[in-house]
Amino acid sequence: MRSRLAIRLHALLEHYFPERRVFLRSDKDTRFIRLRPHVQVIALGGSAMLVAWAIIATAIVLMDSIGSGNFREQAKRDRQIYETRLNHLASERDTRAEEALAAQERFNSSLEQISRMQSQLLASETRRRELETGIEVIQTTLRRTMKDRDAARAAENELRLALTETPGNGMLDGSDDATEGAVNMLSTVLAETAAERDQIMADARDALEQADEMAFEIRLMQDQNDQIFRQLEEAMAVSVKPLDKMFRSAGLNTDSIINQVRRGYSGQGGPLTPLSFSTKGEAPSPDAMRANRILNQMDRLNLYRIAAEKAPFAIPVKNAYRFTSGFGYRRDPKTGGRRLHQGVDFAGPVGTPLYATADGVVTHSGWSSGYGRLVKIQHEFGIETRYAHMSKINVKSGQRVSRGDRIGDMGASGRVTGPHLHYEVRIGGKAVNPMTYIKAANDVF
Repeated sequence: MRSRLAIRLHALLEHYFPERRVFLRSDKDTRFIRLRPHVQVIALGGSAMLVAWAIIATAIVLMDSIGSGNFREQAKRDRQIYETRLNHLASERDTRAEEALAAQERFNSSLEQISRMQSQLLASETRRRELETGIEVIQTTLRRTMKDRDAARAAENELRLALTETPGNGMLDGSDDATEGAVNMLSTVLAETAAERDQIMADARDALEQADEMAFEIRLMQDQNDQIFRQLEEAMAVSVKPLDKMFRSAGLNTDSIINQVRRGYSGQGGPLTPLSFSTKGEAPSPDAMRANRILNQMDRLNLYRIAAEKAPFAIPVKNAYRFTSGFGYRRDPKTGGRRLHQGVDFAGPVGTPLYATADGVVTHSGWSSGYGRLVKIQHEFGIETRYAHMSKINVKSGQRVSRGDRIGDMGASGRVTGPHLHYEVRIGGKAVNPMTYIKAANDVF
Protein backbone atom coordinates (compact mmCIF):
# COMPACT_ATOMS: atom_id res chain seq x y z
CA MET A 1 0.00 0.00 0.00
CA ARG A 2 2.79 2.38 0.93
CA SER A 3 4.73 1.53 -2.25
CA ARG A 4 1.71 2.32 -4.40
CA LEU A 5 1.30 5.74 -2.65
CA ALA A 6 5.01 6.44 -3.14
CA ILE A 7 4.76 5.45 -6.82
CA ARG A 8 1.78 7.74 -7.35
CA LEU A 9 3.49 10.64 -5.52
CA HIS A 10 6.66 10.08 -7.60
CA ALA A 11 4.60 10.04 -10.80
CA LEU A 12 2.89 13.29 -9.78
CA LEU A 13 6.24 14.93 -9.07
CA GLU A 14 7.60 13.58 -12.36
CA HIS A 15 4.69 15.22 -14.12
CA TYR A 16 5.29 18.67 -12.67
CA PHE A 17 8.98 18.43 -11.91
CA PRO A 18 10.57 16.10 -14.49
CA GLU A 19 14.09 14.94 -13.76
CA ARG A 20 16.68 17.38 -15.01
CA ARG A 21 20.40 17.20 -15.47
CA VAL A 22 22.81 20.09 -15.16
CA PHE A 23 26.03 19.51 -17.20
CA LEU A 24 29.32 20.94 -16.02
CA ARG A 25 31.95 20.97 -18.77
CA SER A 26 35.62 21.60 -18.44
CA ASP A 27 38.56 21.40 -20.91
CA LYS A 28 39.22 17.76 -20.15
CA ASP A 29 36.02 16.37 -18.70
CA THR A 30 32.26 16.68 -18.65
CA ARG A 31 30.12 16.01 -15.57
CA PHE A 32 26.46 16.40 -14.78
CA ILE A 33 24.24 16.86 -11.70
CA ARG A 34 20.99 14.98 -11.61
CA LEU A 35 18.07 17.01 -10.18
CA ARG A 36 15.44 14.55 -9.10
CA PRO A 37 11.82 15.72 -8.60
CA HIS A 38 11.97 15.73 -4.78
CA VAL A 39 15.23 17.74 -4.88
CA GLN A 40 13.54 20.30 -7.14
CA VAL A 41 10.55 20.47 -4.73
CA ILE A 42 12.86 21.04 -1.76
CA ALA A 43 14.83 23.72 -3.63
CA LEU A 44 11.63 25.45 -4.74
CA GLY A 45 10.22 25.36 -1.20
CA GLY A 46 13.42 26.77 0.26
CA SER A 47 13.49 29.55 -2.34
CA ALA A 48 9.82 30.36 -1.61
CA MET A 49 10.51 30.48 2.13
CA LEU A 50 13.51 32.73 1.60
CA VAL A 51 11.48 35.10 -0.56
CA ALA A 52 8.60 35.11 1.97
CA TRP A 53 11.00 35.80 4.83
CA ALA A 54 12.53 38.70 2.87
CA ILE A 55 9.05 40.14 2.16
CA ILE A 56 7.95 39.82 5.80
CA ALA A 57 11.21 41.32 7.13
CA THR A 58 10.93 44.23 4.71
CA ALA A 59 7.31 44.83 5.77
CA ILE A 60 8.27 44.79 9.45
CA VAL A 61 11.10 47.25 8.86
CA LEU A 62 8.78 49.54 6.90
CA MET A 63 6.06 49.35 9.57
CA ASP A 64 8.57 50.05 12.32
CA SER A 65 9.93 53.00 10.37
CA ILE A 66 6.45 54.35 9.80
CA GLY A 67 5.56 53.75 13.48
CA SER A 68 8.76 55.48 14.62
CA GLY A 69 7.97 58.42 12.40
CA ASN A 70 4.46 58.66 13.83
CA PHE A 71 5.86 58.38 17.37
CA ARG A 72 8.31 61.19 16.71
CA GLU A 73 5.57 63.35 15.23
CA GLN A 74 3.35 62.61 18.22
CA ALA A 75 6.25 63.40 20.57
CA LYS A 76 6.79 66.70 18.76
CA ARG A 77 3.12 67.54 19.03
CA ASP A 78 3.06 66.62 22.72
CA ARG A 79 6.16 68.72 23.29
CA GLN A 80 4.59 71.70 21.56
CA ILE A 81 1.45 71.25 23.64
CA TYR A 82 3.51 71.07 26.86
CA GLU A 83 5.50 74.15 25.89
CA THR A 84 2.32 76.06 25.10
CA ARG A 85 0.79 75.04 28.42
CA LEU A 86 3.93 75.96 30.32
CA ASN A 87 4.05 79.36 28.63
CA HIS A 88 0.39 79.87 29.51
CA LEU A 89 1.03 78.80 33.10
CA ALA A 90 4.01 81.15 33.30
CA SER A 91 1.90 84.09 32.11
CA GLU A 92 -0.85 83.17 34.58
CA ARG A 93 1.75 82.92 37.34
CA ASP A 94 3.04 86.42 36.55
CA THR A 95 -0.52 87.76 36.48
CA ARG A 96 -1.34 86.13 39.81
CA ALA A 97 1.88 87.48 41.30
CA GLU A 98 0.96 91.02 40.20
CA GLU A 99 -2.55 90.63 41.60
CA ALA A 100 -1.19 89.29 44.89
CA LEU A 101 1.25 92.19 45.14
CA ALA A 102 -1.52 94.71 44.43
CA ALA A 103 -3.79 93.02 47.00
CA GLN A 104 -0.99 93.10 49.56
CA GLU A 105 -0.46 96.82 48.94
CA ARG A 106 -4.19 97.48 49.29
CA PHE A 107 -4.23 95.42 52.46
CA ASN A 108 -1.30 97.35 53.98
CA SER A 109 -2.91 100.68 53.05
CA SER A 110 -6.23 99.62 54.56
CA LEU A 111 -4.48 98.40 57.70
CA GLU A 112 -2.76 101.75 58.16
CA GLN A 113 -6.04 103.57 57.58
CA ILE A 114 -7.93 101.45 60.10
CA SER A 115 -5.16 102.01 62.64
CA ARG A 116 -5.56 105.79 62.24
CA MET A 117 -9.34 105.53 62.42
CA GLN A 118 -9.18 103.37 65.52
CA SER A 119 -6.93 105.95 67.19
CA GLN A 120 -9.36 108.71 66.28
CA LEU A 121 -12.28 106.63 67.49
CA LEU A 122 -10.58 105.98 70.84
CA ALA A 123 -9.78 109.71 71.20
CA SER A 124 -13.38 110.62 70.34
CA GLU A 125 -14.70 108.09 72.84
CA THR A 126 -12.44 109.55 75.52
CA ARG A 127 -13.61 113.11 74.75
CA ARG A 128 -17.25 111.98 74.80
CA ARG A 129 -16.80 110.39 78.22
CA GLU A 130 -15.05 113.54 79.49
CA LEU A 131 -17.93 115.67 78.19
CA GLU A 132 -20.48 113.37 79.80
CA THR A 133 -18.61 113.65 83.10
CA GLY A 134 -18.42 117.47 82.75
CA ILE A 135 -22.13 117.68 81.98
CA GLU A 136 -22.93 115.62 85.08
CA VAL A 137 -20.76 117.93 87.22
CA ILE A 138 -22.40 121.01 85.68
CA GLN A 139 -25.89 119.60 86.26
CA THR A 140 -25.03 118.77 89.89
CA THR A 141 -23.64 122.28 90.47
CA LEU A 142 -26.69 123.81 88.77
CA ARG A 143 -29.08 121.87 90.99
CA ARG A 144 -27.12 122.86 94.11
CA THR A 145 -27.05 126.51 93.02
CA MET A 146 -30.78 126.51 92.30
CA LYS A 147 -31.44 125.08 95.77
CA ASP A 148 -29.26 127.81 97.32
CA ARG A 149 -31.11 130.40 95.25
CA ASP A 150 -34.50 129.13 96.39
CA ALA A 151 -33.34 129.07 100.01
CA ALA A 152 -32.02 132.65 99.70
CA ARG A 153 -35.30 133.83 98.17
CA ALA A 154 -37.29 132.17 100.96
CA ALA A 155 -35.10 133.85 103.60
CA GLU A 156 -35.51 137.20 101.87
CA ASN A 157 -39.28 136.83 101.74
CA GLU A 158 -39.43 135.89 105.41
CA LEU A 159 -37.29 138.91 106.34
CA ARG A 160 -39.37 141.30 104.26
CA LEU A 161 -42.55 139.87 105.79
CA ALA A 162 -41.14 140.35 109.29
CA LEU A 163 -40.18 143.95 108.56
CA THR A 164 -43.61 144.65 107.11
CA GLU A 165 -45.47 143.23 110.10
CA THR A 166 -43.43 145.33 112.71
CA PRO A 167 -43.05 148.79 111.16
CA GLY A 168 -43.27 150.70 114.55
CA ASN A 169 -41.32 148.41 116.74
CA GLY A 170 -38.75 150.39 118.70
CA MET A 171 -36.28 147.58 118.76
CA LEU A 172 -35.92 147.88 115.01
CA ASP A 173 -35.71 151.65 114.92
CA GLY A 174 -32.07 151.72 115.83
CA SER A 175 -31.19 148.95 113.43
CA ASP A 176 -32.72 150.25 110.20
CA ASP A 177 -29.30 150.74 108.68
CA ALA A 178 -28.24 147.21 109.61
CA THR A 179 -31.46 145.79 108.21
CA GLU A 180 -31.07 147.74 104.99
CA GLY A 181 -27.46 146.51 104.71
CA ALA A 182 -28.56 142.91 105.20
CA VAL A 183 -31.23 143.31 102.55
CA ASN A 184 -28.74 144.82 100.14
CA MET A 185 -26.29 142.00 100.84
CA LEU A 186 -28.97 139.40 100.22
CA SER A 187 -29.92 141.11 96.95
CA THR A 188 -26.30 141.14 95.84
CA VAL A 189 -25.86 137.46 96.71
CA LEU A 190 -29.08 136.60 94.89
CA ALA A 191 -27.95 138.56 91.82
CA GLU A 192 -24.59 136.82 91.82
CA THR A 193 -26.30 133.45 92.25
CA ALA A 194 -28.65 134.21 89.36
CA ALA A 195 -25.71 135.24 87.16
CA GLU A 196 -23.81 132.09 88.10
CA ARG A 197 -26.92 130.02 87.36
CA ASP A 198 -27.28 131.63 83.95
CA GLN A 199 -23.60 131.01 83.19
CA ILE A 200 -23.88 127.38 84.26
CA MET A 201 -26.97 126.94 82.10
CA ALA A 202 -25.13 128.48 79.15
CA ASP A 203 -22.16 126.20 79.75
CA ALA A 204 -24.52 123.23 79.95
CA ARG A 205 -26.12 124.17 76.64
CA ASP A 206 -22.68 124.53 75.06
CA ALA A 207 -21.64 121.16 76.47
CA LEU A 208 -24.81 119.53 75.10
CA GLU A 209 -24.17 121.04 71.68
CA GLN A 210 -20.57 119.78 71.76
CA ALA A 211 -21.85 116.35 72.84
CA ASP A 212 -24.23 116.30 69.86
CA GLU A 213 -21.39 117.29 67.53
CA MET A 214 -19.16 114.59 69.01
CA ALA A 215 -21.95 112.01 68.63
CA PHE A 216 -22.32 113.01 64.96
CA GLU A 217 -18.56 112.73 64.43
CA ILE A 218 -18.57 109.33 66.15
CA ARG A 219 -21.34 108.13 63.82
CA LEU A 220 -19.35 109.34 60.82
CA MET A 221 -16.24 107.55 62.05
CA GLN A 222 -18.26 104.41 62.73
CA ASP A 223 -19.50 104.49 59.13
CA GLN A 224 -15.94 104.98 57.89
CA ASN A 225 -14.78 102.13 60.15
CA ASP A 226 -17.51 99.88 58.78
CA GLN A 227 -16.39 100.65 55.23
CA ILE A 228 -12.74 100.01 56.14
CA PHE A 229 -13.70 96.77 57.88
CA ARG A 230 -15.57 95.62 54.77
CA GLN A 231 -12.56 96.44 52.57
CA LEU A 232 -10.25 94.56 54.95
CA GLU A 233 -12.57 91.55 55.06
CA GLU A 234 -12.73 91.47 51.26
CA ALA A 235 -8.95 91.83 51.02
CA MET A 236 -8.45 88.99 53.51
CA ALA A 237 -10.89 86.77 51.61
CA VAL A 238 -9.03 87.49 48.36
CA SER A 239 -5.67 86.77 50.02
CA VAL A 240 -6.53 83.67 52.07
CA LYS A 241 -8.71 81.80 49.55
CA PRO A 242 -5.97 81.35 46.86
CA LEU A 243 -3.51 80.06 49.46
CA ASP A 244 -6.08 77.62 50.82
CA LYS A 245 -6.86 76.48 47.26
CA MET A 246 -3.14 76.07 46.51
CA PHE A 247 -2.57 73.70 49.44
CA ARG A 248 -5.75 71.73 48.76
CA SER A 249 -4.84 71.40 45.06
CA ALA A 250 -1.52 69.90 46.13
CA GLY A 251 -3.38 67.31 48.22
CA LEU A 252 -2.23 68.71 51.58
CA ASN A 253 -4.37 68.92 54.73
CA THR A 254 -4.64 72.65 55.45
CA ASP A 255 -5.72 72.30 59.10
CA SER A 256 -2.83 69.95 59.86
CA ILE A 257 -0.35 72.28 58.13
CA ILE A 258 -1.66 75.37 59.95
CA ASN A 259 -1.46 73.61 63.33
CA GLN A 260 2.07 72.38 62.61
CA VAL A 261 3.28 75.85 61.62
CA ARG A 262 1.53 77.41 64.64
CA ARG A 263 3.35 74.99 66.96
CA GLY A 264 6.65 76.02 65.43
CA TYR A 265 5.81 79.73 65.74
CA SER A 266 4.04 79.83 69.11
CA GLY A 267 5.51 83.05 70.58
CA GLN A 268 3.00 85.44 72.16
CA GLY A 269 2.60 89.17 71.52
CA GLY A 270 3.41 91.19 68.46
CA PRO A 271 1.19 93.08 66.06
CA LEU A 272 -1.37 90.26 65.87
CA THR A 273 -2.38 90.43 69.59
CA PRO A 274 -6.23 90.58 69.81
CA LEU A 275 -7.59 94.10 70.33
CA SER A 276 -9.23 95.15 73.61
CA PHE A 277 -11.03 98.50 73.95
CA SER A 278 -12.43 97.99 77.43
CA THR A 279 -10.65 98.47 80.76
CA LYS A 280 -13.69 97.73 83.00
CA GLY A 281 -14.12 94.03 82.27
CA GLU A 282 -16.98 94.72 79.83
CA ALA A 283 -17.79 92.51 76.83
CA PRO A 284 -15.93 93.51 73.62
CA SER A 285 -17.77 95.85 71.30
CA PRO A 286 -18.93 94.64 67.84
CA ASP A 287 -16.08 96.63 66.23
CA ALA A 288 -13.55 94.98 68.55
CA MET A 289 -14.94 91.52 67.74
CA ARG A 290 -14.88 92.34 64.04
CA ALA A 291 -11.29 93.59 64.28
CA ASN A 292 -10.28 90.43 66.16
CA ARG A 293 -11.81 88.27 63.41
CA ILE A 294 -9.77 90.18 60.83
CA LEU A 295 -6.65 89.74 62.95
CA ASN A 296 -7.34 86.00 63.17
CA GLN A 297 -7.60 85.90 59.37
CA MET A 298 -4.34 87.86 59.18
CA ASP A 299 -2.76 85.28 61.47
CA ARG A 300 -4.03 82.45 59.23
CA LEU A 301 -2.74 84.31 56.15
CA ASN A 302 0.66 84.72 57.80
CA LEU A 303 0.75 81.01 58.73
CA TYR A 304 -0.19 80.08 55.15
CA ARG A 305 2.64 82.22 53.78
CA ILE A 306 5.11 80.62 56.22
CA ALA A 307 3.91 77.16 55.15
CA ALA A 308 4.12 78.12 51.47
CA GLU A 309 7.79 78.96 51.92
CA LYS A 310 8.38 75.49 53.39
CA ALA A 311 6.59 73.54 50.59
CA PRO A 312 7.98 73.25 47.00
CA PHE A 313 5.57 75.68 45.32
CA ALA A 314 8.14 76.91 42.77
CA ILE A 315 10.02 75.94 39.60
CA PRO A 316 13.69 74.98 40.11
CA VAL A 317 14.76 76.55 36.78
CA LYS A 318 14.35 80.30 36.24
CA ASN A 319 16.29 80.62 32.97
CA ALA A 320 15.05 79.47 29.56
CA TYR A 321 14.31 75.74 29.48
CA ARG A 322 12.32 73.13 27.59
CA PHE A 323 9.94 70.71 29.29
CA THR A 324 10.99 67.32 27.87
CA SER A 325 9.32 64.66 30.02
CA GLY A 326 6.46 64.51 32.50
CA PHE A 327 5.61 62.34 35.48
CA GLY A 328 4.30 58.80 34.85
CA TYR A 329 4.96 55.78 32.66
CA ARG A 330 6.96 56.43 29.48
CA ARG A 331 9.27 54.78 26.95
CA ASP A 332 12.77 54.53 28.41
CA PRO A 333 15.13 56.63 26.24
CA LYS A 334 17.98 54.15 26.83
CA THR A 335 16.40 50.69 26.60
CA GLY A 336 13.15 51.49 24.82
CA GLY A 337 11.14 49.63 27.48
CA ARG A 338 8.21 51.02 29.44
CA ARG A 339 8.96 52.25 32.96
CA LEU A 340 7.75 54.76 35.58
CA HIS A 341 9.32 58.23 35.38
CA GLN A 342 9.20 59.50 38.98
CA GLY A 343 9.79 63.16 38.23
CA VAL A 344 9.80 65.80 35.49
CA ASP A 345 12.64 66.83 33.17
CA PHE A 346 13.67 70.39 32.30
CA ALA A 347 16.23 70.54 29.47
CA GLY A 348 18.68 73.41 29.05
CA PRO A 349 22.35 74.24 28.51
CA VAL A 350 25.02 72.87 30.83
CA GLY A 351 25.60 75.35 33.65
CA THR A 352 22.01 76.64 33.85
CA PRO A 353 21.47 77.74 37.49
CA LEU A 354 19.24 75.53 39.65
CA TYR A 355 17.39 76.81 42.71
CA ALA A 356 15.79 75.28 45.81
CA THR A 357 12.00 75.29 45.53
CA ALA A 358 11.36 75.61 49.30
CA ASP A 359 13.08 76.08 52.66
CA GLY A 360 14.71 72.94 54.01
CA VAL A 361 17.84 71.01 54.98
CA VAL A 362 20.18 69.27 52.51
CA THR A 363 20.26 65.54 53.32
CA HIS A 364 22.39 64.35 50.36
CA SER A 365 24.93 66.12 48.19
CA GLY A 366 27.02 63.99 45.85
CA TRP A 367 27.03 61.13 43.34
CA SER A 368 24.19 58.59 43.31
CA SER A 369 24.22 55.87 40.62
CA GLY A 370 21.85 56.70 37.74
CA TYR A 371 21.02 60.10 39.24
CA GLY A 372 24.55 61.32 38.70
CA ARG A 373 25.29 64.37 40.85
CA LEU A 374 22.28 64.53 43.14
CA VAL A 375 21.00 66.94 45.81
CA LYS A 376 18.24 65.93 48.22
CA ILE A 377 16.48 68.54 50.37
CA GLN A 378 14.17 67.62 53.25
CA HIS A 379 11.31 70.09 53.82
CA GLU A 380 8.53 70.41 56.35
CA PHE A 381 5.36 68.27 56.25
CA GLY A 382 7.37 65.15 55.22
CA ILE A 383 8.20 66.54 51.76
CA GLU A 384 11.51 65.86 49.99
CA THR A 385 12.79 67.27 46.67
CA ARG A 386 15.52 65.78 44.45
CA TYR A 387 17.66 67.51 41.83
CA ALA A 388 19.56 65.04 39.59
CA HIS A 389 22.12 65.00 36.72
CA MET A 390 23.79 68.22 37.92
CA SER A 391 27.15 69.37 36.59
CA LYS A 392 28.05 71.28 39.76
CA ILE A 393 26.80 71.23 43.37
CA ASN A 394 26.97 74.36 45.55
CA VAL A 395 25.58 72.96 48.84
CA LYS A 396 26.70 70.43 51.42
CA SER A 397 24.87 67.82 53.48
CA GLY A 398 23.36 69.32 56.63
CA GLN A 399 23.24 72.82 55.16
CA ARG A 400 19.99 74.78 55.59
CA VAL A 401 18.71 76.45 52.41
CA SER A 402 15.85 78.82 51.61
CA ARG A 403 13.58 79.04 48.63
CA GLY A 404 15.44 80.65 45.73
CA ASP A 405 18.93 79.71 46.96
CA ARG A 406 21.17 78.49 44.14
CA ILE A 407 22.07 74.86 44.87
CA GLY A 408 24.02 74.02 41.70
CA ASP A 409 24.07 73.91 37.89
CA MET A 410 22.32 71.80 35.27
CA GLY A 411 24.39 69.05 33.65
CA ALA A 412 24.41 65.58 32.07
CA SER A 413 25.86 63.39 34.81
CA GLY A 414 24.53 59.90 35.42
CA ARG A 415 22.19 57.96 33.14
CA VAL A 416 21.09 60.60 30.60
CA THR A 417 20.84 61.27 26.86
CA GLY A 418 21.61 64.99 27.17
CA PRO A 419 21.90 67.88 29.65
CA HIS A 420 18.76 68.40 31.73
CA LEU A 421 17.43 68.54 35.30
CA HIS A 422 15.49 65.57 36.65
CA TYR A 423 13.30 67.06 39.43
CA GLU A 424 11.36 64.92 41.94
CA VAL A 425 8.95 65.63 44.80
CA ARG A 426 8.38 62.88 47.38
CA ILE A 427 5.96 62.76 50.32
CA GLY A 428 6.76 60.16 52.92
CA GLY A 429 9.24 58.60 50.47
CA LYS A 430 6.63 58.17 47.72
CA ALA A 431 7.12 60.06 44.45
CA VAL A 432 4.30 62.44 43.44
CA ASN A 433 3.83 64.63 40.38
CA PRO A 434 5.86 67.85 40.87
CA MET A 435 3.63 69.67 38.37
CA THR A 436 0.80 69.45 40.93
CA TYR A 437 2.73 71.85 43.17
CA ILE A 438 3.95 74.03 40.32
CA LYS A 439 0.42 74.43 38.90
CA ALA A 440 -1.08 75.01 42.36
CA ALA A 441 1.40 77.83 42.96
CA ASN A 442 0.07 79.69 39.90
CA ASP A 443 -2.93 80.77 42.01
CA VAL A 444 -0.68 82.76 44.33
CA PHE A 445 2.93 83.26 43.19
